[in-house]
Amino acid sequence: MKVLKFGGTSVGTAARIKEVANLVCNGEQNIVVLSAMSGTTNCLVDIANCLYKKDNEGANALINRLEHKYNQEIEALYSSDEFRRKGRELIESHFNYIRSFTIDMFTAYEEKAILAQGELISTAMFHYFLAEKGENSVLFNALDFMRINKQNEPDLDYIKDNCSKAFKQNSDYAIYVVQGYICRNAFGEVDNLQRGGSDYTASLIGAAIGATEIQIWTDIDGMHNNDPRFVENTRSIAKLSFDEAAELAYFGAKILHPTSVLPAKLANIPVRLLNTMKPDAPGTLISHYQEKNKIEAVAAKDNITAIKIKSGRMLLAYGFLRKVFEIFETYKTPIDMITTSEVGVSVTIDDSRHLNNIVDDLKKFGLVEVDTKQVIICVVGDLVADNAGYASKILGALKDIPIRMISYGGSNQNVSLLISEKYKKEALNLLSKHLF
Repeated sequence: MKVLKFGGTSVGTAARIKEVANLVCNGEQNIVVLSAMSGTTNCLVDIANCLYKKDNEGANALINRLEHKYNQEIEALYSSDEFRRKGRELIESHFNYIRSFTIDMFTAYEEKAILAQGELISTAMFHYFLAEKGENSVLFNALDFMRINKQNEPDLDYIKDNCSKAFKQNSDYAIYVVQGYICRNAFGEVDNLQRGGSDYTASLIGAAIGATEIQIWTDIDGMHNNDPRFVENTRSIAKLSFDEAAELAYFGAKILHPTSVLPAKLANIPVRLLNTMKPDAPGTLISHYQEKNKIEAVAAKDNITAIKIKSGRMLLAYGFLRKVFEIFETYKTPIDMITTSEVGVSVTIDDSRHLNNIVDDLKKFGLVEVDTKQVIICVVGDLVADNAGYASKILGALKDIPIRMISYGGSNQNVSLLISEKYKKEALNLLSKHLF
């Protein structure tokens, strides 16, 4: 059994939904994980923002506009009066539920419930379409078996037990349709796995049931060796290791959610990245295999802030770094890169919501400098310490680019460099020219 995940663009219109149906109805047992139709989650966020401001008129205008869009897709998706009626009733039910929040108190809990409607609608629409085609399918509710714990991490034992139970009780179907992204939290409330979480859902379900393969279908034919938005003539990569894919996803390759690699890696289930628009393209296969002595790809992570703490007291000071890291832990702000010297430490973060508080606390230990509008350039491949020459190739390619920080040796797959965002495009093109 395979898990096939389709993103918002892949199910963005009635025509796209029909194409996805053709792909999954292939004579095999498939689990189909769907995102909300493209644009839906952003609109639901806008509706929630109106409700927070008690702008019920604005919220209702957005709700009416989104409902109208869905009703148009219903008319285009189904060919029979029966299923068009079912589709209209489905849309009316969900949008009446969303409207109910305009006449009652609105909190963060209600926002999570509203954001879940996109996936609930898209999967029900898809299931109805399969039923109209006469396909043997069943619609699961991810809220029955996807759960996060009090640390907002997947409750793996709960997911495995309840996934296995759900599939054993419904073992005779060819197609299993389930929502990505949404889940319940430790208190039983509707929650989610954050943006891009549908990839994570697919990987967690695949690991829970021991799938033979997890497929992530998007609008790009696999992971590319550089960012095609800034670099011409990039190519898709045929094979990547789990660790290489995780590094690329974390440092800017948008095709794959960074957290989705780990469950598949731990369960040793290959992940294949495929293109809904070009279903015959081979895409990228992610597994434990790693090609030796080769640089595979370059990625860039934007909106980085660099923080330098200089302190004469750091010299041979026991516990200094622990105290620095505890400040970031206090504000739940992860660190991407770190470099140290005898008199200072530099770190980077991509979440600047608590920057002012962090800087204020760091000033207790020394002089603090902050650089915003930075970019992390990540070079990924077989970069173990015994492979001579790769560092000089990378730095040589960027000899005319000012480099703020370098991180090398933290893993065998990654060299990271921090530069100003104004040099991003130039740096990506120089690396492509010299490395590929």
